[in-house]
Amino acid sequence: MNSGDWHARIECGGKVAGAGFLVTQRKVLTCAHVVRHSDQAPLTVSFPQRPGMAAIPARVVDHGGWAGGATDPGDLAVLELAEDVAIDPATLVGADVAYDDPPPRLIAYGFPSGYDEGVLAEYRATAAQLISGEWIQLEAWQAHGQPLAPGFSGAAVALSDTGKVVGMVTASAGGRDVRTGRMMPTHVMALYWPELSALIPTPCHTDADRARLRELVEKAARTGLHCDPLRLYTEAAGPCGPPAPPESFTSLWSAAWYVQCEVEDQSAVTRFADRLDALLDAPAASATAPQGSGSFTVEPPPAPDWSPITVELAHSGAGDDQVVVKVSAHCGEFSLLVGAGTVRQDQLHTYVQDLIDAAFHHLKPGADELIAFVLPRDWIDWPVDLWETGPYDTTPLGCTYPLVVTDHARRRGGVRHTLTRAWKRLDSERGIRLDRVECHGAGDPKGLRRRLRGPDASLAGFATGPGTSRIRAHFETSLTAPAPMIVWLRGDCCSALDGTCPADDGADRGGGASCSCRSFLDRLEESVARVPPAELPRHILALREQADEENDADSRWARDIQLLWDDPRCLPAPLDADAPVRPPVA
Repeated sequence: MNSGDWHARIECGGKVAGAGFLVTQRKVLTCAHVVRHSDQAPLTVSFPQRPGMAAIPARVVDHGGWAGGATDPGDLAVLELAEDVAIDPATLVGADVAYDDPPPRLIAYGFPSGYDEGVLAEYRATAAQLISGEWIQLEAWQAHGQPLAPGFSGAAVALSDTGKVVGMVTASAGGRDVRTGRMMPTHVMALYWPELSALIPTPCHTDADRARLRELVEKAARTGLHCDPLRLYTEAAGPCGPPAPPESFTSLWSAAWYVQCEVEDQSAVTRFADRLDALLDAPAASATAPQGSGSFTVEPPPAPDWSPITVELAHSGAGDDQVVVKVSAHCGEFSLLVGAGTVRQDQLHTYVQDLIDAAFHHLKPGADELIAFVLPRDWIDWPVDLWETGPYDTTPLGCTYPLVVTDHARRRGGVRHTLTRAWKRLDSERGIRLDRVECHGAGDPKGLRRRLRGPDASLAGFATGPGTSRIRAHFETSLTAPAPMIVWLRGDCCSALDGTCPADDGADRGGGASCSCRSFLDRLEESVARVPPAELPRHILALREQADEENDADSRWARDIQLLWDDPRCLPAPLDADAPVRPPVA
């Protein structure tokens, strides 16, 4: 092998415990299980290719969190020598080169019983697929080759022609005649020990990109930045990128390294770094003390970062019983058309259920999900919140997730521009002002338009459905004004046979009963007075859950509530049906 002086032998209490390899002038890597008794006996490291060199005391300075089991992850330990050594460290490369066709010969240098000076074993990588996201399986190059017996643990797995290290032996198959084993590839090792990443090239990214990302991650660690590594990764990778590992990320660095190693899109590293840079530069917003006062003004919690699933329903030219359906998933600036088709109305619920379930696979884990139905105006009152969540879950969809509706016609550029401006203003509001539209004495719709276009317009509230003749024109006005949010109660609050409201002109029809619209709007106004506009979908979810759980009429006042909530910043324009229905395989 080329310059193998960096191969190391690990001894604990004077007995050979396993192998290792030098990665800096003072650091050696090995398996955590090799040094598991280092707290009971002294560790020393020697370099067999330098026979005249004395063993050097060492100590464990870092580890991968190995729990002690044969298949537990994180079987990595970092040893620090008592002094620097005049030996060139091993050269590391990404493990992907081990999968070339034909597969290259891999060499491991270990110290099984009876071979204190060491012995070589020749192996190849079985496949590129990781086992449990942690290991690559190895198989003997020849049927009669040296097995990976005890004493090989911690040995570097290197390319035979260049000596560059692609991984570390962590386990043998166990049987004397079974010549297979496992190695931890270099990129997985770097997840457990971030300093190693500086020594492993990533072909898709420049040295400048890697250096900038590393500098930002180190700055985040120094300053104690609190952020969600999983969210940073999913935002950088996008919906078409590889999913996060099942165990998620144990640190910010593990997420940053995963972006470099697993995401082929070169701009993902830039997105990750840019977002992290913005978080580091953001001013603290937890609390501020007004000058000259002894009190603090606590800032409101950040608005939810909605990741919507849009369900677009439209009439079909194929017949009145046919519905055109498009379901999309949206993650920040990324959007993906999950599925599209034309189905009969009696199959609509099942079709939509399946596509919504599929869309969740494309949202970032832990995101603030939002189900948004985009409907034609004549379907805007459909009780989609009462649809069952799934074939095995009869919970109403609106009691499982925040659910809103919006109008197809409000997706036009001019309306979206007006709504975006309105929502920028609403971002600073800590509560919602209700613009009441009672079914009696509603006034001229033009007056409502003027109010909804005013500087303090927020929520238009109706106590009856949009199809009711008394308020139909007012509802149309609230859609076109456009009001950023509209709430109404499906159906008709009045039961008079002549279609009039008992509260009109103070009349008393129906044995002293008054119209229920006032009661509904009173309760709605009180309920939303302290709710930030961005939180309204979640607040309506809570009202629906309470109405679904309770039996008394007083708690069911929001049973048939419908919310039109339309923030164009998180509800993007409709996707083209010709867009890819599934993401490319990573």
